[in-house]
Amino acid sequence: MNNLKEKYLKEIIPELKKQMGYQNNLAVPRLKKAVVNVGTGRAIRDPKFIDVVVSTLARITGQKPVFTKAKKSISNFKVRQGMTIGAMVTLRGNRMYDFVEKIIKISLPRTRDFRGLPLKMIGNQGNLSIGIKEHTVFPEIKTDEVETIHGLEVNIATSAKTKKEGILLFKLLGFPLQEE
Repeated sequence: MNNLKEKYLKEIIPELKKQMGYQNNLAVPRLKKAVVNVGTGRAIRDPKFIDVVVSTLARITGQKPVFTKAKKSISNFKVRQGMTIGAMVTLRGNRMYDFVEKIIKISLPRTRDFRGLPLKMIGNQGNLSIGIKEHTVFPEIKTDEVETIHGLEVNIATSAKTKKEGILLFKLLGFPLQEE
């Protein structure tokens, strides 16, 4: 079992039960999934960009990404219906905990000029959305091999019902959140 999952089971569940007054362990908010997205709009001009995105997502997450297709055509963006416009990976279980731990302990501290995550990144349902400008903050990516730098988005879904529950869960997990 990995460190973050053990920490959640042994330390965070009792702390959340004490602070929020839950009676049952199953009522305590938990992480459900982590979704990593990359938009491939640049692929219209550079067809090799999709291959770069696929290889970096596979390296970062350890899973093969799924392509997202355009639902309808938009002429202003030169997008046709059915065209590949993104790639995404959904992580659950132990892979999710490993990935979230990697974000907390390695990737966020390596981000340039990082001063913590603003609380507005946590939605009203307690989910966290992080935008990362450069994919090179992940340890699997060697900067000397990078041809093009792209950003990615990480969404972490929880079973929290309110923003307050989500903030408390992410603080206890070790996310560096800014104070209001």
